[in-house]
Amino acid sequence: MLSATTSLHSTSIFPPKLLICTTDRILFPGTILLQQRMASFSRIGVSSQVGCVRSSSGGHDEVDTLMEFVGKRGVDVGDELVVLFHHIQYACKRIAALVASPFNSALGKHWGLGGGGGAGGFDRDAPKPLDIVSNEIILSSLRNSGKVAVMASEEDDLPVWISDDGPFVVVTDPLDGSRNIDASIPTGTIFGIYNRLVELDHLPKEEKAMLNSLQSGLKLVAAVYVLYSSATILCTSFGSGTHAFTLDHSTGDFILTHPNIKIPPRGQIYSVNDARYFDWPQGLRQYIDTVRQGRGKYPKKYSARYICSLVADFHRTLMYGGVAMNPRSHLRLVYEANPLSFLVEQAGGRGSDGKHRILPIQPVKLHQRLPLFLGSPEDIEELESYEDVQQTVNPGYEV
Repeated sequence: MLSATTSLHSTSIFPPKLLICTTDRILFPGTILLQQRMASFSRIGVSSQVGCVRSSSGGHDEVDTLMEFVGKRGVDVGDELVVLFHHIQYACKRIAALVASPFNSALGKHWGLGGGGGAGGFDRDAPKPLDIVSNEIILSSLRNSGKVAVMASEEDDLPVWISDDGPFVVVTDPLDGSRNIDASIPTGTIFGIYNRLVELDHLPKEEKAMLNSLQSGLKLVAAVYVLYSSATILCTSFGSGTHAFTLDHSTGDFILTHPNIKIPPRGQIYSVNDARYFDWPQGLRQYIDTVRQGRGKYPKKYSARYICSLVADFHRTLMYGGVAMNPRSHLRLVYEANPLSFLVEQAGGRGSDGKHRILPIQPVKLHQRLPLFLGSPEDIEELESYEDVQQTVNPGYEV
Protein backbone atom coordinates (compact mmCIF):
# COMPACT_ATOMS: atom_id res chain seq x y z
CA MET A 1 0.00 0.00 0.00
CA LEU A 2 1.33 3.39 -0.91
CA SER A 3 1.96 5.90 1.79
CA ALA A 4 -0.13 9.02 1.98
CA THR A 5 2.10 10.98 4.26
CA THR A 6 3.64 14.08 2.53
CA SER A 7 1.78 17.28 3.25
CA LEU A 8 -1.61 15.63 3.76
CA HIS A 9 -1.00 15.08 7.45
CA SER A 10 -1.51 18.65 8.53
CA THR A 11 -2.67 19.20 12.06
CA SER A 12 -6.09 20.40 10.99
CA ILE A 13 -8.12 20.97 7.86
CA PHE A 14 -9.82 23.97 9.40
CA PRO A 15 -8.36 27.12 11.01
CA PRO A 16 -8.62 27.61 14.76
CA LYS A 17 -11.96 28.93 15.95
CA LEU A 18 -10.65 32.38 16.85
CA LEU A 19 -13.96 34.19 16.51
CA ILE A 20 -15.33 37.25 18.28
CA CYS A 21 -18.79 36.30 19.48
CA THR A 22 -21.70 38.48 20.51
CA THR A 23 -25.09 37.28 21.68
CA ASP A 24 -26.67 37.08 18.22
CA ARG A 25 -23.94 37.12 15.61
CA ILE A 26 -20.37 36.04 14.91
CA LEU A 27 -17.68 38.41 13.67
CA PHE A 28 -15.11 36.70 11.46
CA PRO A 29 -11.74 38.16 10.53
CA GLY A 30 -12.12 40.30 7.43
CA THR A 31 -15.25 42.05 8.77
CA ILE A 32 -17.59 39.31 7.51
CA LEU A 33 -20.74 39.22 9.58
CA LEU A 34 -22.81 36.08 9.84
CA GLN A 35 -26.08 35.76 11.61
CA GLN A 36 -26.35 32.74 13.85
CA ARG A 37 -25.55 29.61 11.88
CA MET A 38 -29.10 28.36 11.75
CA ALA A 39 -30.25 31.28 9.61
CA SER A 40 -28.58 29.68 6.60
CA PHE A 41 -30.11 26.24 6.96
CA SER A 42 -33.33 25.12 5.33
CA ARG A 43 -35.29 21.88 5.72
CA ILE A 44 -37.72 22.43 2.87
CA GLY A 45 -39.19 19.22 1.50
CA VAL A 46 -37.74 16.92 4.16
CA SER A 47 -40.04 15.09 6.55
CA SER A 48 -38.92 15.42 10.13
CA GLN A 49 -39.91 14.37 13.58
CA VAL A 50 -36.71 15.60 15.20
CA GLY A 51 -36.03 19.33 15.24
CA CYS A 52 -32.58 20.56 14.32
CA VAL A 53 -33.09 23.77 16.31
CA ARG A 54 -33.62 23.77 20.02
CA SER A 55 -33.94 26.54 22.55
CA SER A 56 -31.29 26.94 25.22
CA SER A 57 -31.98 28.19 28.71
CA GLY A 58 -30.98 31.67 27.62
CA GLY A 59 -33.62 31.74 24.92
CA HIS A 60 -31.19 31.66 21.97
CA ASP A 61 -31.45 29.04 19.24
CA GLU A 62 -28.77 26.35 19.18
CA VAL A 63 -27.99 23.71 16.59
CA ASP A 64 -27.10 20.06 16.81
CA THR A 65 -23.67 19.20 15.53
CA LEU A 66 -22.94 15.59 14.64
CA MET A 67 -20.99 15.07 17.84
CA GLU A 68 -23.75 16.60 19.96
CA PHE A 69 -26.31 14.44 18.19
CA VAL A 70 -24.50 11.16 18.82
CA GLY A 71 -23.57 12.11 22.38
CA LYS A 72 -25.49 12.25 25.61
CA ARG A 73 -27.37 15.38 24.53
CA GLY A 74 -28.74 13.48 21.53
CA VAL A 75 -29.36 9.84 20.67
CA ASP A 76 -26.53 8.71 23.00
CA VAL A 77 -24.99 5.88 20.98
CA GLY A 78 -22.40 5.16 23.68
CA ASP A 79 -18.99 6.63 24.38
CA GLU A 80 -17.05 4.18 22.21
CA LEU A 81 -19.14 4.83 19.10
CA VAL A 82 -18.98 8.59 19.75
CA VAL A 83 -15.17 8.38 19.72
CA LEU A 84 -15.23 6.38 16.49
CA PHE A 85 -17.55 8.90 14.81
CA HIS A 86 -15.27 11.74 15.87
CA HIS A 87 -12.44 10.11 13.92
CA ILE A 88 -14.66 9.17 10.96
CA GLN A 89 -15.90 12.74 10.55
CA TYR A 90 -12.33 14.03 10.79
CA ALA A 91 -11.20 11.64 8.04
CA CYS A 92 -14.08 12.75 5.81
CA LYS A 93 -13.27 16.44 6.31
CA ARG A 94 -9.74 15.72 5.14
CA ILE A 95 -11.02 13.81 2.10
CA ALA A 96 -13.47 16.63 1.31
CA ALA A 97 -10.61 19.13 1.35
CA LEU A 98 -8.45 16.84 -0.78
CA VAL A 99 -11.17 16.26 -3.38
CA ALA A 100 -11.73 20.02 -3.69
CA SER A 101 -8.03 20.85 -3.86
CA PRO A 102 -6.71 22.32 -7.13
CA PHE A 103 -3.58 20.20 -6.60
CA ASN A 104 -5.14 16.73 -6.45
CA SER A 105 -4.37 16.07 -10.13
CA ALA A 106 -0.66 16.14 -9.23
CA LEU A 107 -1.08 13.03 -7.09
CA GLY A 108 -1.13 10.76 -10.13
CA LYS A 109 2.23 12.04 -11.30
CA HIS A 110 3.67 11.80 -7.78
CA TRP A 111 2.82 8.09 -7.50
CA GLY A 112 3.03 7.21 -11.18
CA LEU A 113 -0.67 6.30 -11.42
CA GLY A 114 -1.99 7.54 -14.72
CA GLY A 115 -5.70 8.17 -15.16
CA GLY A 116 -5.93 7.83 -18.93
CA GLY A 117 -5.79 4.86 -21.21
CA GLY A 118 -2.61 3.92 -23.01
CA ALA A 119 -2.11 1.39 -25.77
CA GLY A 120 -3.68 -1.32 -23.64
CA GLY A 121 -6.56 0.85 -22.47
CA PHE A 122 -7.19 1.26 -18.74
CA ASP A 123 -9.09 -0.53 -16.03
CA ARG A 124 -12.12 1.50 -14.92
CA ASP A 125 -11.90 -0.09 -11.46
CA ALA A 126 -8.13 0.23 -11.06
CA PRO A 127 -7.15 2.30 -7.99
CA LYS A 128 -6.86 6.01 -8.70
CA PRO A 129 -4.48 8.28 -6.76
CA LEU A 130 -7.22 9.79 -4.61
CA ASP A 131 -8.63 6.32 -3.85
CA ILE A 132 -5.30 5.33 -2.34
CA VAL A 133 -4.84 8.55 -0.39
CA SER A 134 -8.43 8.42 0.93
CA ASN A 135 -7.88 4.82 2.01
CA GLU A 136 -4.75 5.83 3.92
CA ILE A 137 -6.54 8.74 5.58
CA ILE A 138 -9.36 6.49 6.78
CA LEU A 139 -7.02 3.74 8.00
CA SER A 140 -4.97 6.30 9.94
CA SER A 141 -8.08 7.77 11.57
CA LEU A 142 -9.45 4.37 12.53
CA ARG A 143 -6.10 3.40 14.07
CA ASN A 144 -6.01 6.64 16.05
CA SER A 145 -9.54 6.09 17.36
CA GLY A 146 -8.47 3.01 19.31
CA LYS A 147 -11.98 1.64 18.76
CA VAL A 148 -11.58 -0.50 15.63
CA ALA A 149 -10.48 -4.13 15.53
CA VAL A 150 -10.47 -4.57 11.76
CA MET A 151 -10.96 -2.45 8.64
CA ALA A 152 -11.99 -3.95 5.30
CA SER A 153 -11.71 -1.63 2.31
CA GLU A 154 -12.69 -1.86 -1.32
CA GLU A 155 -9.12 -0.74 -2.08
CA ASP A 156 -7.47 -3.66 -0.24
CA ASP A 157 -7.43 -7.33 -1.19
CA LEU A 158 -7.70 -8.42 2.44
CA PRO A 159 -8.98 -6.83 5.67
CA VAL A 160 -6.47 -5.11 7.95
CA TRP A 161 -6.34 -6.19 11.60
CA ILE A 162 -5.85 -3.05 13.70
CA SER A 163 -6.36 -3.88 17.36
CA ASP A 164 -7.18 -6.94 19.47
CA ASP A 165 -9.48 -5.02 21.79
CA GLY A 166 -11.22 -2.64 19.38
CA PRO A 167 -14.99 -3.12 19.78
CA PHE A 168 -15.92 -2.33 16.16
CA VAL A 169 -15.42 -3.60 12.62
CA VAL A 170 -15.47 -1.01 9.81
CA VAL A 171 -16.01 -1.74 6.12
CA THR A 172 -15.56 1.10 3.67
CA ASP A 173 -15.52 2.32 0.09
CA PRO A 174 -13.06 5.19 0.63
CA LEU A 175 -13.86 7.23 -2.49
CA ASP A 176 -16.78 6.13 -4.63
CA GLY A 177 -16.93 7.70 -8.11
CA SER A 178 -13.30 8.81 -8.08
CA ARG A 179 -12.89 8.39 -11.84
CA ASN A 180 -15.23 11.39 -12.23
CA ILE A 181 -13.15 13.79 -10.12
CA ASP A 182 -11.38 15.46 -13.05
CA ALA A 183 -14.82 16.51 -14.32
CA SER A 184 -15.81 17.86 -10.86
CA ILE A 185 -18.65 15.35 -10.59
CA PRO A 186 -19.78 14.52 -7.01
CA THR A 187 -18.04 11.68 -5.19
CA GLY A 188 -18.56 9.99 -1.84
CA THR A 189 -17.37 7.74 0.95
CA ILE A 190 -19.35 4.81 2.40
CA PHE A 191 -18.96 3.12 5.81
CA GLY A 192 -20.57 0.13 7.48
CA ILE A 193 -19.94 -0.44 11.19
CA TYR A 194 -20.36 -3.77 13.03
CA ASN A 195 -19.57 -5.05 16.49
CA ARG A 196 -16.47 -7.23 16.73
CA LEU A 197 -17.42 -10.90 17.02
CA VAL A 198 -15.76 -11.75 20.33
CA GLU A 199 -16.47 -15.44 19.86
CA LEU A 200 -13.85 -15.41 17.09
CA ASP A 201 -11.08 -13.89 19.22
CA HIS A 202 -9.27 -17.23 19.58
CA LEU A 203 -8.74 -17.58 15.80
CA PRO A 204 -5.61 -16.49 13.89
CA LYS A 205 -5.67 -12.80 12.92
CA GLU A 206 -6.16 -13.36 9.19
CA GLU A 207 -9.10 -15.70 9.75
CA LYS A 208 -10.90 -13.63 12.35
CA ALA A 209 -10.32 -10.45 10.34
CA MET A 210 -12.04 -12.03 7.33
CA LEU A 211 -14.94 -13.55 9.26
CA ASN A 212 -15.59 -10.30 11.14
CA SER A 213 -15.74 -8.48 7.80
CA LEU A 214 -18.21 -10.94 6.28
CA GLN A 215 -21.12 -10.19 8.62
CA SER A 216 -24.56 -9.83 7.06
CA GLY A 217 -26.13 -6.41 6.79
CA LEU A 218 -28.67 -7.38 9.45
CA LYS A 219 -25.87 -7.04 12.02
CA LEU A 220 -24.93 -3.46 11.13
CA VAL A 221 -24.64 -1.15 14.13
CA ALA A 222 -24.43 1.98 12.00
CA ALA A 223 -23.91 3.06 8.41
CA VAL A 224 -22.65 6.29 6.86
CA TYR A 225 -22.22 7.89 3.50
CA VAL A 226 -20.53 11.22 2.89
CA LEU A 227 -21.31 13.18 -0.28
CA TYR A 228 -18.64 15.56 -1.60
CA SER A 229 -20.53 17.99 -3.82
CA SER A 230 -21.69 21.63 -3.70
CA ALA A 231 -22.02 20.83 0.00
CA THR A 232 -20.36 18.08 2.03
CA ILE A 233 -23.13 16.00 3.57
CA LEU A 234 -22.71 13.17 6.08
CA CYS A 235 -25.75 10.91 6.29
CA THR A 236 -25.95 8.27 9.00
CA SER A 237 -28.21 5.86 10.83
CA PHE A 238 -27.80 3.92 14.07
CA GLY A 239 -30.88 1.81 13.47
CA SER A 240 -33.47 4.39 14.53
CA GLY A 241 -33.96 6.72 11.58
CA THR A 242 -31.69 8.28 8.97
CA HIS A 243 -30.22 11.74 9.55
CA ALA A 244 -28.03 14.01 7.42
CA PHE A 245 -25.53 16.66 8.52
CA THR A 246 -24.04 19.41 6.36
CA LEU A 247 -20.46 20.57 6.84
CA ASP A 248 -20.17 24.18 7.98
CA HIS A 249 -16.80 25.18 6.52
CA SER A 250 -16.57 28.23 8.76
CA THR A 251 -16.45 26.13 11.93
CA GLY A 252 -15.58 22.62 10.76
CA ASP A 253 -18.77 21.20 12.29
CA PHE A 254 -21.26 18.87 10.66
CA ILE A 255 -24.65 20.49 11.39
CA LEU A 256 -27.92 18.53 11.54
CA THR A 257 -29.86 19.79 8.50
CA HIS A 258 -31.99 16.78 7.49
CA PRO A 259 -33.29 15.07 10.65
CA ASN A 260 -35.27 11.85 10.38
CA ILE A 261 -35.32 11.63 6.59
CA LYS A 262 -38.32 9.86 5.07
CA ILE A 263 -38.01 8.77 1.45
CA PRO A 264 -41.26 9.37 -0.47
CA PRO A 265 -43.29 6.15 -0.88
CA ARG A 266 -42.98 6.64 -4.64
CA GLY A 267 -40.88 8.96 -6.76
CA GLN A 268 -40.91 9.98 -10.39
CA ILE A 269 -37.23 9.46 -11.20
CA TYR A 270 -35.22 6.41 -12.23
CA SER A 271 -31.44 6.40 -12.21
CA VAL A 272 -29.57 3.92 -14.40
CA ASN A 273 -27.12 3.87 -17.29
CA ASP A 274 -29.69 3.28 -20.00
CA ALA A 275 -27.04 3.34 -22.72
CA ARG A 276 -26.96 -0.38 -21.81
CA TYR A 277 -30.67 -0.75 -22.60
CA PHE A 278 -30.15 -3.42 -25.27
CA ASP A 279 -28.03 -5.52 -22.88
CA TRP A 280 -30.82 -5.61 -20.28
CA PRO A 281 -33.16 -8.56 -19.78
CA GLN A 282 -36.70 -8.26 -21.08
CA GLY A 283 -38.23 -7.58 -17.66
CA LEU A 284 -36.04 -4.55 -16.94
CA ARG A 285 -36.60 -3.10 -20.41
CA GLN A 286 -40.32 -3.53 -20.00
CA TYR A 287 -40.28 -1.84 -16.57
CA ILE A 288 -38.31 1.19 -17.83
CA ASP A 289 -40.47 1.50 -20.98
CA THR A 290 -43.60 1.36 -18.85
CA VAL A 291 -42.72 3.96 -16.22
CA ARG A 292 -41.21 6.49 -18.60
CA GLN A 293 -44.40 6.37 -20.67
CA GLY A 294 -46.53 6.89 -17.56
CA ARG A 295 -48.22 3.50 -17.93
CA GLY A 296 -47.07 1.98 -14.65
CA LYS A 297 -48.85 1.92 -11.31
CA TYR A 298 -48.05 5.64 -11.00
CA PRO A 299 -49.82 7.38 -13.90
CA LYS A 300 -47.13 9.98 -14.59
CA LYS A 301 -44.09 9.78 -16.85
CA TYR A 302 -40.83 9.14 -15.04
CA SER A 303 -37.69 11.14 -15.76
CA ALA A 304 -34.13 9.79 -15.96
CA ARG A 305 -31.36 11.26 -13.78
CA TYR A 306 -27.98 9.52 -13.80
CA ILE A 307 -24.69 10.86 -12.43
CA CYS A 308 -22.70 7.61 -12.48
CA SER A 309 -21.58 8.24 -8.91
CA LEU A 310 -23.36 5.84 -6.56
CA VAL A 311 -23.43 8.08 -3.48
CA ALA A 312 -24.71 11.06 -5.49
CA ASP A 313 -27.41 9.06 -7.29
CA PHE A 314 -28.45 7.45 -4.00
CA HIS A 315 -28.57 10.78 -2.14
CA ARG A 316 -30.87 12.31 -4.75
CA THR A 317 -33.10 9.22 -4.62
CA LEU A 318 -33.25 9.42 -0.82
CA MET A 319 -34.34 13.07 -1.04
CA TYR A 320 -36.83 12.86 -3.93
CA GLY A 321 -37.83 9.22 -4.18
CA GLY A 322 -37.75 6.89 -7.15
CA VAL A 323 -35.18 4.19 -7.79
CA ALA A 324 -31.40 4.15 -8.29
CA MET A 325 -30.03 0.96 -9.79
CA ASN A 326 -27.20 -0.96 -11.35
CA PRO A 327 -28.70 -4.16 -12.80
CA ARG A 328 -25.30 -5.77 -13.41
CA SER A 329 -23.44 -7.80 -10.80
CA HIS A 330 -21.10 -4.89 -10.33
CA LEU A 331 -21.58 -3.23 -6.95
CA ARG A 332 -20.04 -4.77 -3.85
CA LEU A 333 -22.27 -6.28 -1.20
CA VAL A 334 -19.97 -5.60 1.76
CA TYR A 335 -18.85 -2.04 1.03
CA GLU A 336 -21.74 -0.51 -0.91
CA ALA A 337 -24.97 -2.53 -1.00
CA ASN A 338 -25.23 -3.33 2.72
CA PRO A 339 -24.53 0.15 4.17
CA LEU A 340 -26.75 1.95 1.64
CA SER A 341 -29.56 -0.59 2.04
CA PHE A 342 -29.39 -0.08 5.81
CA LEU A 343 -29.69 3.68 5.34
CA VAL A 344 -32.56 3.54 2.85
CA GLU A 345 -34.50 1.05 5.00
CA GLN A 346 -34.12 3.31 8.03
CA ALA A 347 -35.62 6.09 5.89
CA GLY A 348 -38.60 3.89 4.94
CA GLY A 349 -37.25 2.66 1.59
CA ARG A 350 -35.96 -0.64 0.27
CA GLY A 351 -32.72 -2.20 -0.93
CA SER A 352 -32.99 -5.18 -3.30
CA ASP A 353 -30.93 -7.25 -5.73
CA GLY A 354 -33.98 -7.36 -7.99
CA LYS A 355 -35.36 -10.48 -6.34
CA HIS A 356 -34.46 -10.40 -2.65
CA ARG A 357 -33.90 -7.94 0.17
CA ILE A 358 -30.19 -7.06 0.42
CA LEU A 359 -29.55 -7.06 4.18
CA PRO A 360 -30.19 -10.79 4.92
CA ILE A 361 -27.79 -11.90 2.17
CA GLN A 362 -24.78 -13.62 3.77
CA PRO A 363 -21.52 -12.49 2.14
CA VAL A 364 -19.22 -15.36 1.15
CA LYS A 365 -16.46 -13.27 -0.44
CA LEU A 366 -15.03 -9.95 0.68
CA HIS A 367 -15.41 -8.34 -2.75
CA GLN A 368 -18.62 -10.14 -3.69
CA ARG A 369 -20.65 -8.27 -6.33
CA LEU A 370 -24.36 -8.20 -7.09
CA PRO A 371 -27.06 -6.11 -8.82
CA LEU A 372 -28.41 -3.31 -6.65
CA PHE A 373 -31.75 -1.49 -6.65
CA LEU A 374 -32.34 1.20 -3.99
CA GLY A 375 -35.30 3.49 -3.55
CA SER A 376 -38.91 4.14 -2.66
CA PRO A 377 -40.80 1.08 -1.40
CA GLU A 378 -43.57 1.24 -4.01
CA ASP A 379 -41.08 1.72 -6.85
CA ILE A 380 -38.95 -1.25 -5.77
CA GLU A 381 -42.04 -3.42 -5.33
CA GLU A 382 -43.24 -2.56 -8.84
CA LEU A 383 -39.79 -3.18 -10.34
CA GLU A 384 -39.49 -6.59 -8.64
CA SER A 385 -42.88 -7.59 -10.05
CA TYR A 386 -41.29 -7.72 -13.52
CA GLU A 387 -39.06 -10.53 -12.16
CA ASP A 388 -36.43 -10.58 -14.94
CA VAL A 389 -34.52 -7.41 -14.01
CA GLN A 390 -30.99 -8.66 -13.29
CA GLN A 391 -28.56 -8.20 -16.17
CA THR A 392 -26.52 -11.38 -16.66
CA VAL A 393 -24.49 -10.48 -19.75
CA ASN A 394 -22.02 -7.67 -20.28
CA PRO A 395 -21.23 -7.53 -24.02
CA GLY A 396 -18.66 -4.98 -25.10
CA TYR A 397 -17.58 -3.86 -21.64
CA GLU A 398 -16.12 -5.42 -18.53
CA VAL A 399 -17.80 -6.00 -15.18
